[in-house]
Amino acid sequence: MAVRRLAEKHLQPESFAFTPENLAWAKQQIAKYPEGRQASAVIPLLMRAQEQGGGWLSEPAMRVVGEMLDMAPIRIYEIATFYTQFQLQPVGRKGHIQVCGTTPCMLRGAGALIEVCKRRIHEHPFHLSADGNFSWEEVECAGACVNAPMVQVVKDVYEDLTPETLEKILDALARGEKPKTGPQNGRRAAEPITGQCALVSPELFDGSMVGKGAGLAAAREAIAARAAGEPLPKPPEPAAAAAPPAPPKSDPAPAKPPAAAAVKAAGEADHGKVGGSKAKSD
Repeated sequence: MAVRRLAEKHLQPESFAFTPENLAWAKQQIAKYPEGRQASAVIPLLMRAQEQGGGWLSEPAMRVVGEMLDMAPIRIYEIATFYTQFQLQPVGRKGHIQVCGTTPCMLRGAGALIEVCKRRIHEHPFHLSADGNFSWEEVECAGACVNAPMVQVVKDVYEDLTPETLEKILDALARGEKPKTGPQNGRRAAEPITGQCALVSPELFDGSMVGKGAGLAAAREAIAARAAGEPLPKPPEPAAAAAPPAPPKSDPAPAKPPAAAAVKAAGEADHGKVGGSKAKSD
């Protein structure tokens, strides 16, 4: 795991203060929690401080949040350095490009996307481009494996990328535009690239098959008839419900197996002894 440290002192601003709008918002977040539990608002307040600070979280901003929540500075540092959603170094003014480098994205070409970032932004991650507009890093799974490869820019996700489409996204961001998010190859969400090719017949969804007992066979007949231009076959009437079977009779207790001859003879002899003793005692 990479060691995450605060930015060096010469990169830190002298101070930090929430804007009036963000301060009012922060107080609303704190008020959501009962007295003594204000520290529960630390994540949203740090996120808002990062957004106001140009996409990264400075040490003065952490101290302000800690004072508002009555938290020791070290507690704030622990949280900020643990969660990778917090950027601890200055990032590009127009975009910090997070390239997913987990296995599905790598298999689909994430390495080529990283090469674009190295060429256009900086050879190394977490470094600003020459104009200060962009920075980049490689991240773990961003949750869009079926649309790999992908990148995330702040809260926006761009999927199904090629080096060429990533170049266009960077060009648009450089112009101050917001590129179209989501898949970049024309498909909708995570559907097959060739379009929907299964479960396309209305009979599967319009309820006409419900309760007919026809199931898949009737659906296939309807699809075939539609393809041939023939009238749709009439669904068969449901069969009359059969009478429930009679409950099974309980099995009788198994017969007691006969005693072996030797065992029977021994029992009779013992019985005689017991009886004789009793008679004698009487």
